[in-house]
Amino acid sequence: MTLKDKLAAQRIYMLLGSLFITSLVVSNLIFQKFFYWYPFQVEIFGTKLFEISVGILPYPITFLITDLISEIYGKKRANDIVVTGIFASLFSLLIVFVSNAVPATNWSPVGNTMFSTVFGNTAVAVFASMLAYLFAQFIDIQIYHFWKRVTKGKHLWIRNNFSTFSSQFIDTTTILILLCSFEIIDWSNFKGLLVSGFLFKALIAALDTPFMYLGVYLFRKRFKLKVNEEIDLR
Repeated sequence: MTLKDKLAAQRIYMLLGSLFITSLVVSNLIFQKFFYWYPFQVEIFGTKLFEISVGILPYPITFLITDLISEIYGKKRANDIVVTGIFASLFSLLIVFVSNAVPATNWSPVGNTMFSTVFGNTAVAVFASMLAYLFAQFIDIQIYHFWKRVTKGKHLWIRNNFSTFSSQFIDTTTILILLCSFEIIDWSNFKGLLVSGFLFKALIAALDTPFMYLGVYLFRKRFKLKVNEEIDLR
């Protein structure tokens, strides 16, 4: 690979990393709003199917990006992005904590009470999300590369979907347990939110498979990569 190609690959890696971190941080900040996404009145364990937090919306993007990085740049580069995301979440938590601590002026459009209502639980949410995310992302990467070895770089849909399904279930279960334990969400909603959250994430994971194929195709065409070949940025 030429120096020009390596620089281009590095820029794309940084772009994917920025999209990953943005999606992760935003999902932690907006999680308190819940919405109902389904045309039929279906209930599971007393909770409407797909009655879920808006924080889920950007979250599947992170798994698509880590799978794409795993496929093209390798396991180490994918793990590096995960670790960077953890630091970004901690830094965003610090900013929110300081912002919540300083008093608002009398003329501030957003007062102390409103700000605390929206962001007051962010610290707990980010903590819970980071623990769940840490387990889920590393497991996603491990399973992805397991299937990549087994299939010898073929059958992309198998590793893309199987790794995401497993990690998303772990992520959904862990974060709900933590949020219920901290009394942010009532335990009576646990089963319904678990089923709704996992099914929604699994659906999105299945729908993003064509985008995964497209991304891998474009990378291989641009950098002339063979099947199972990865880009070494060193």
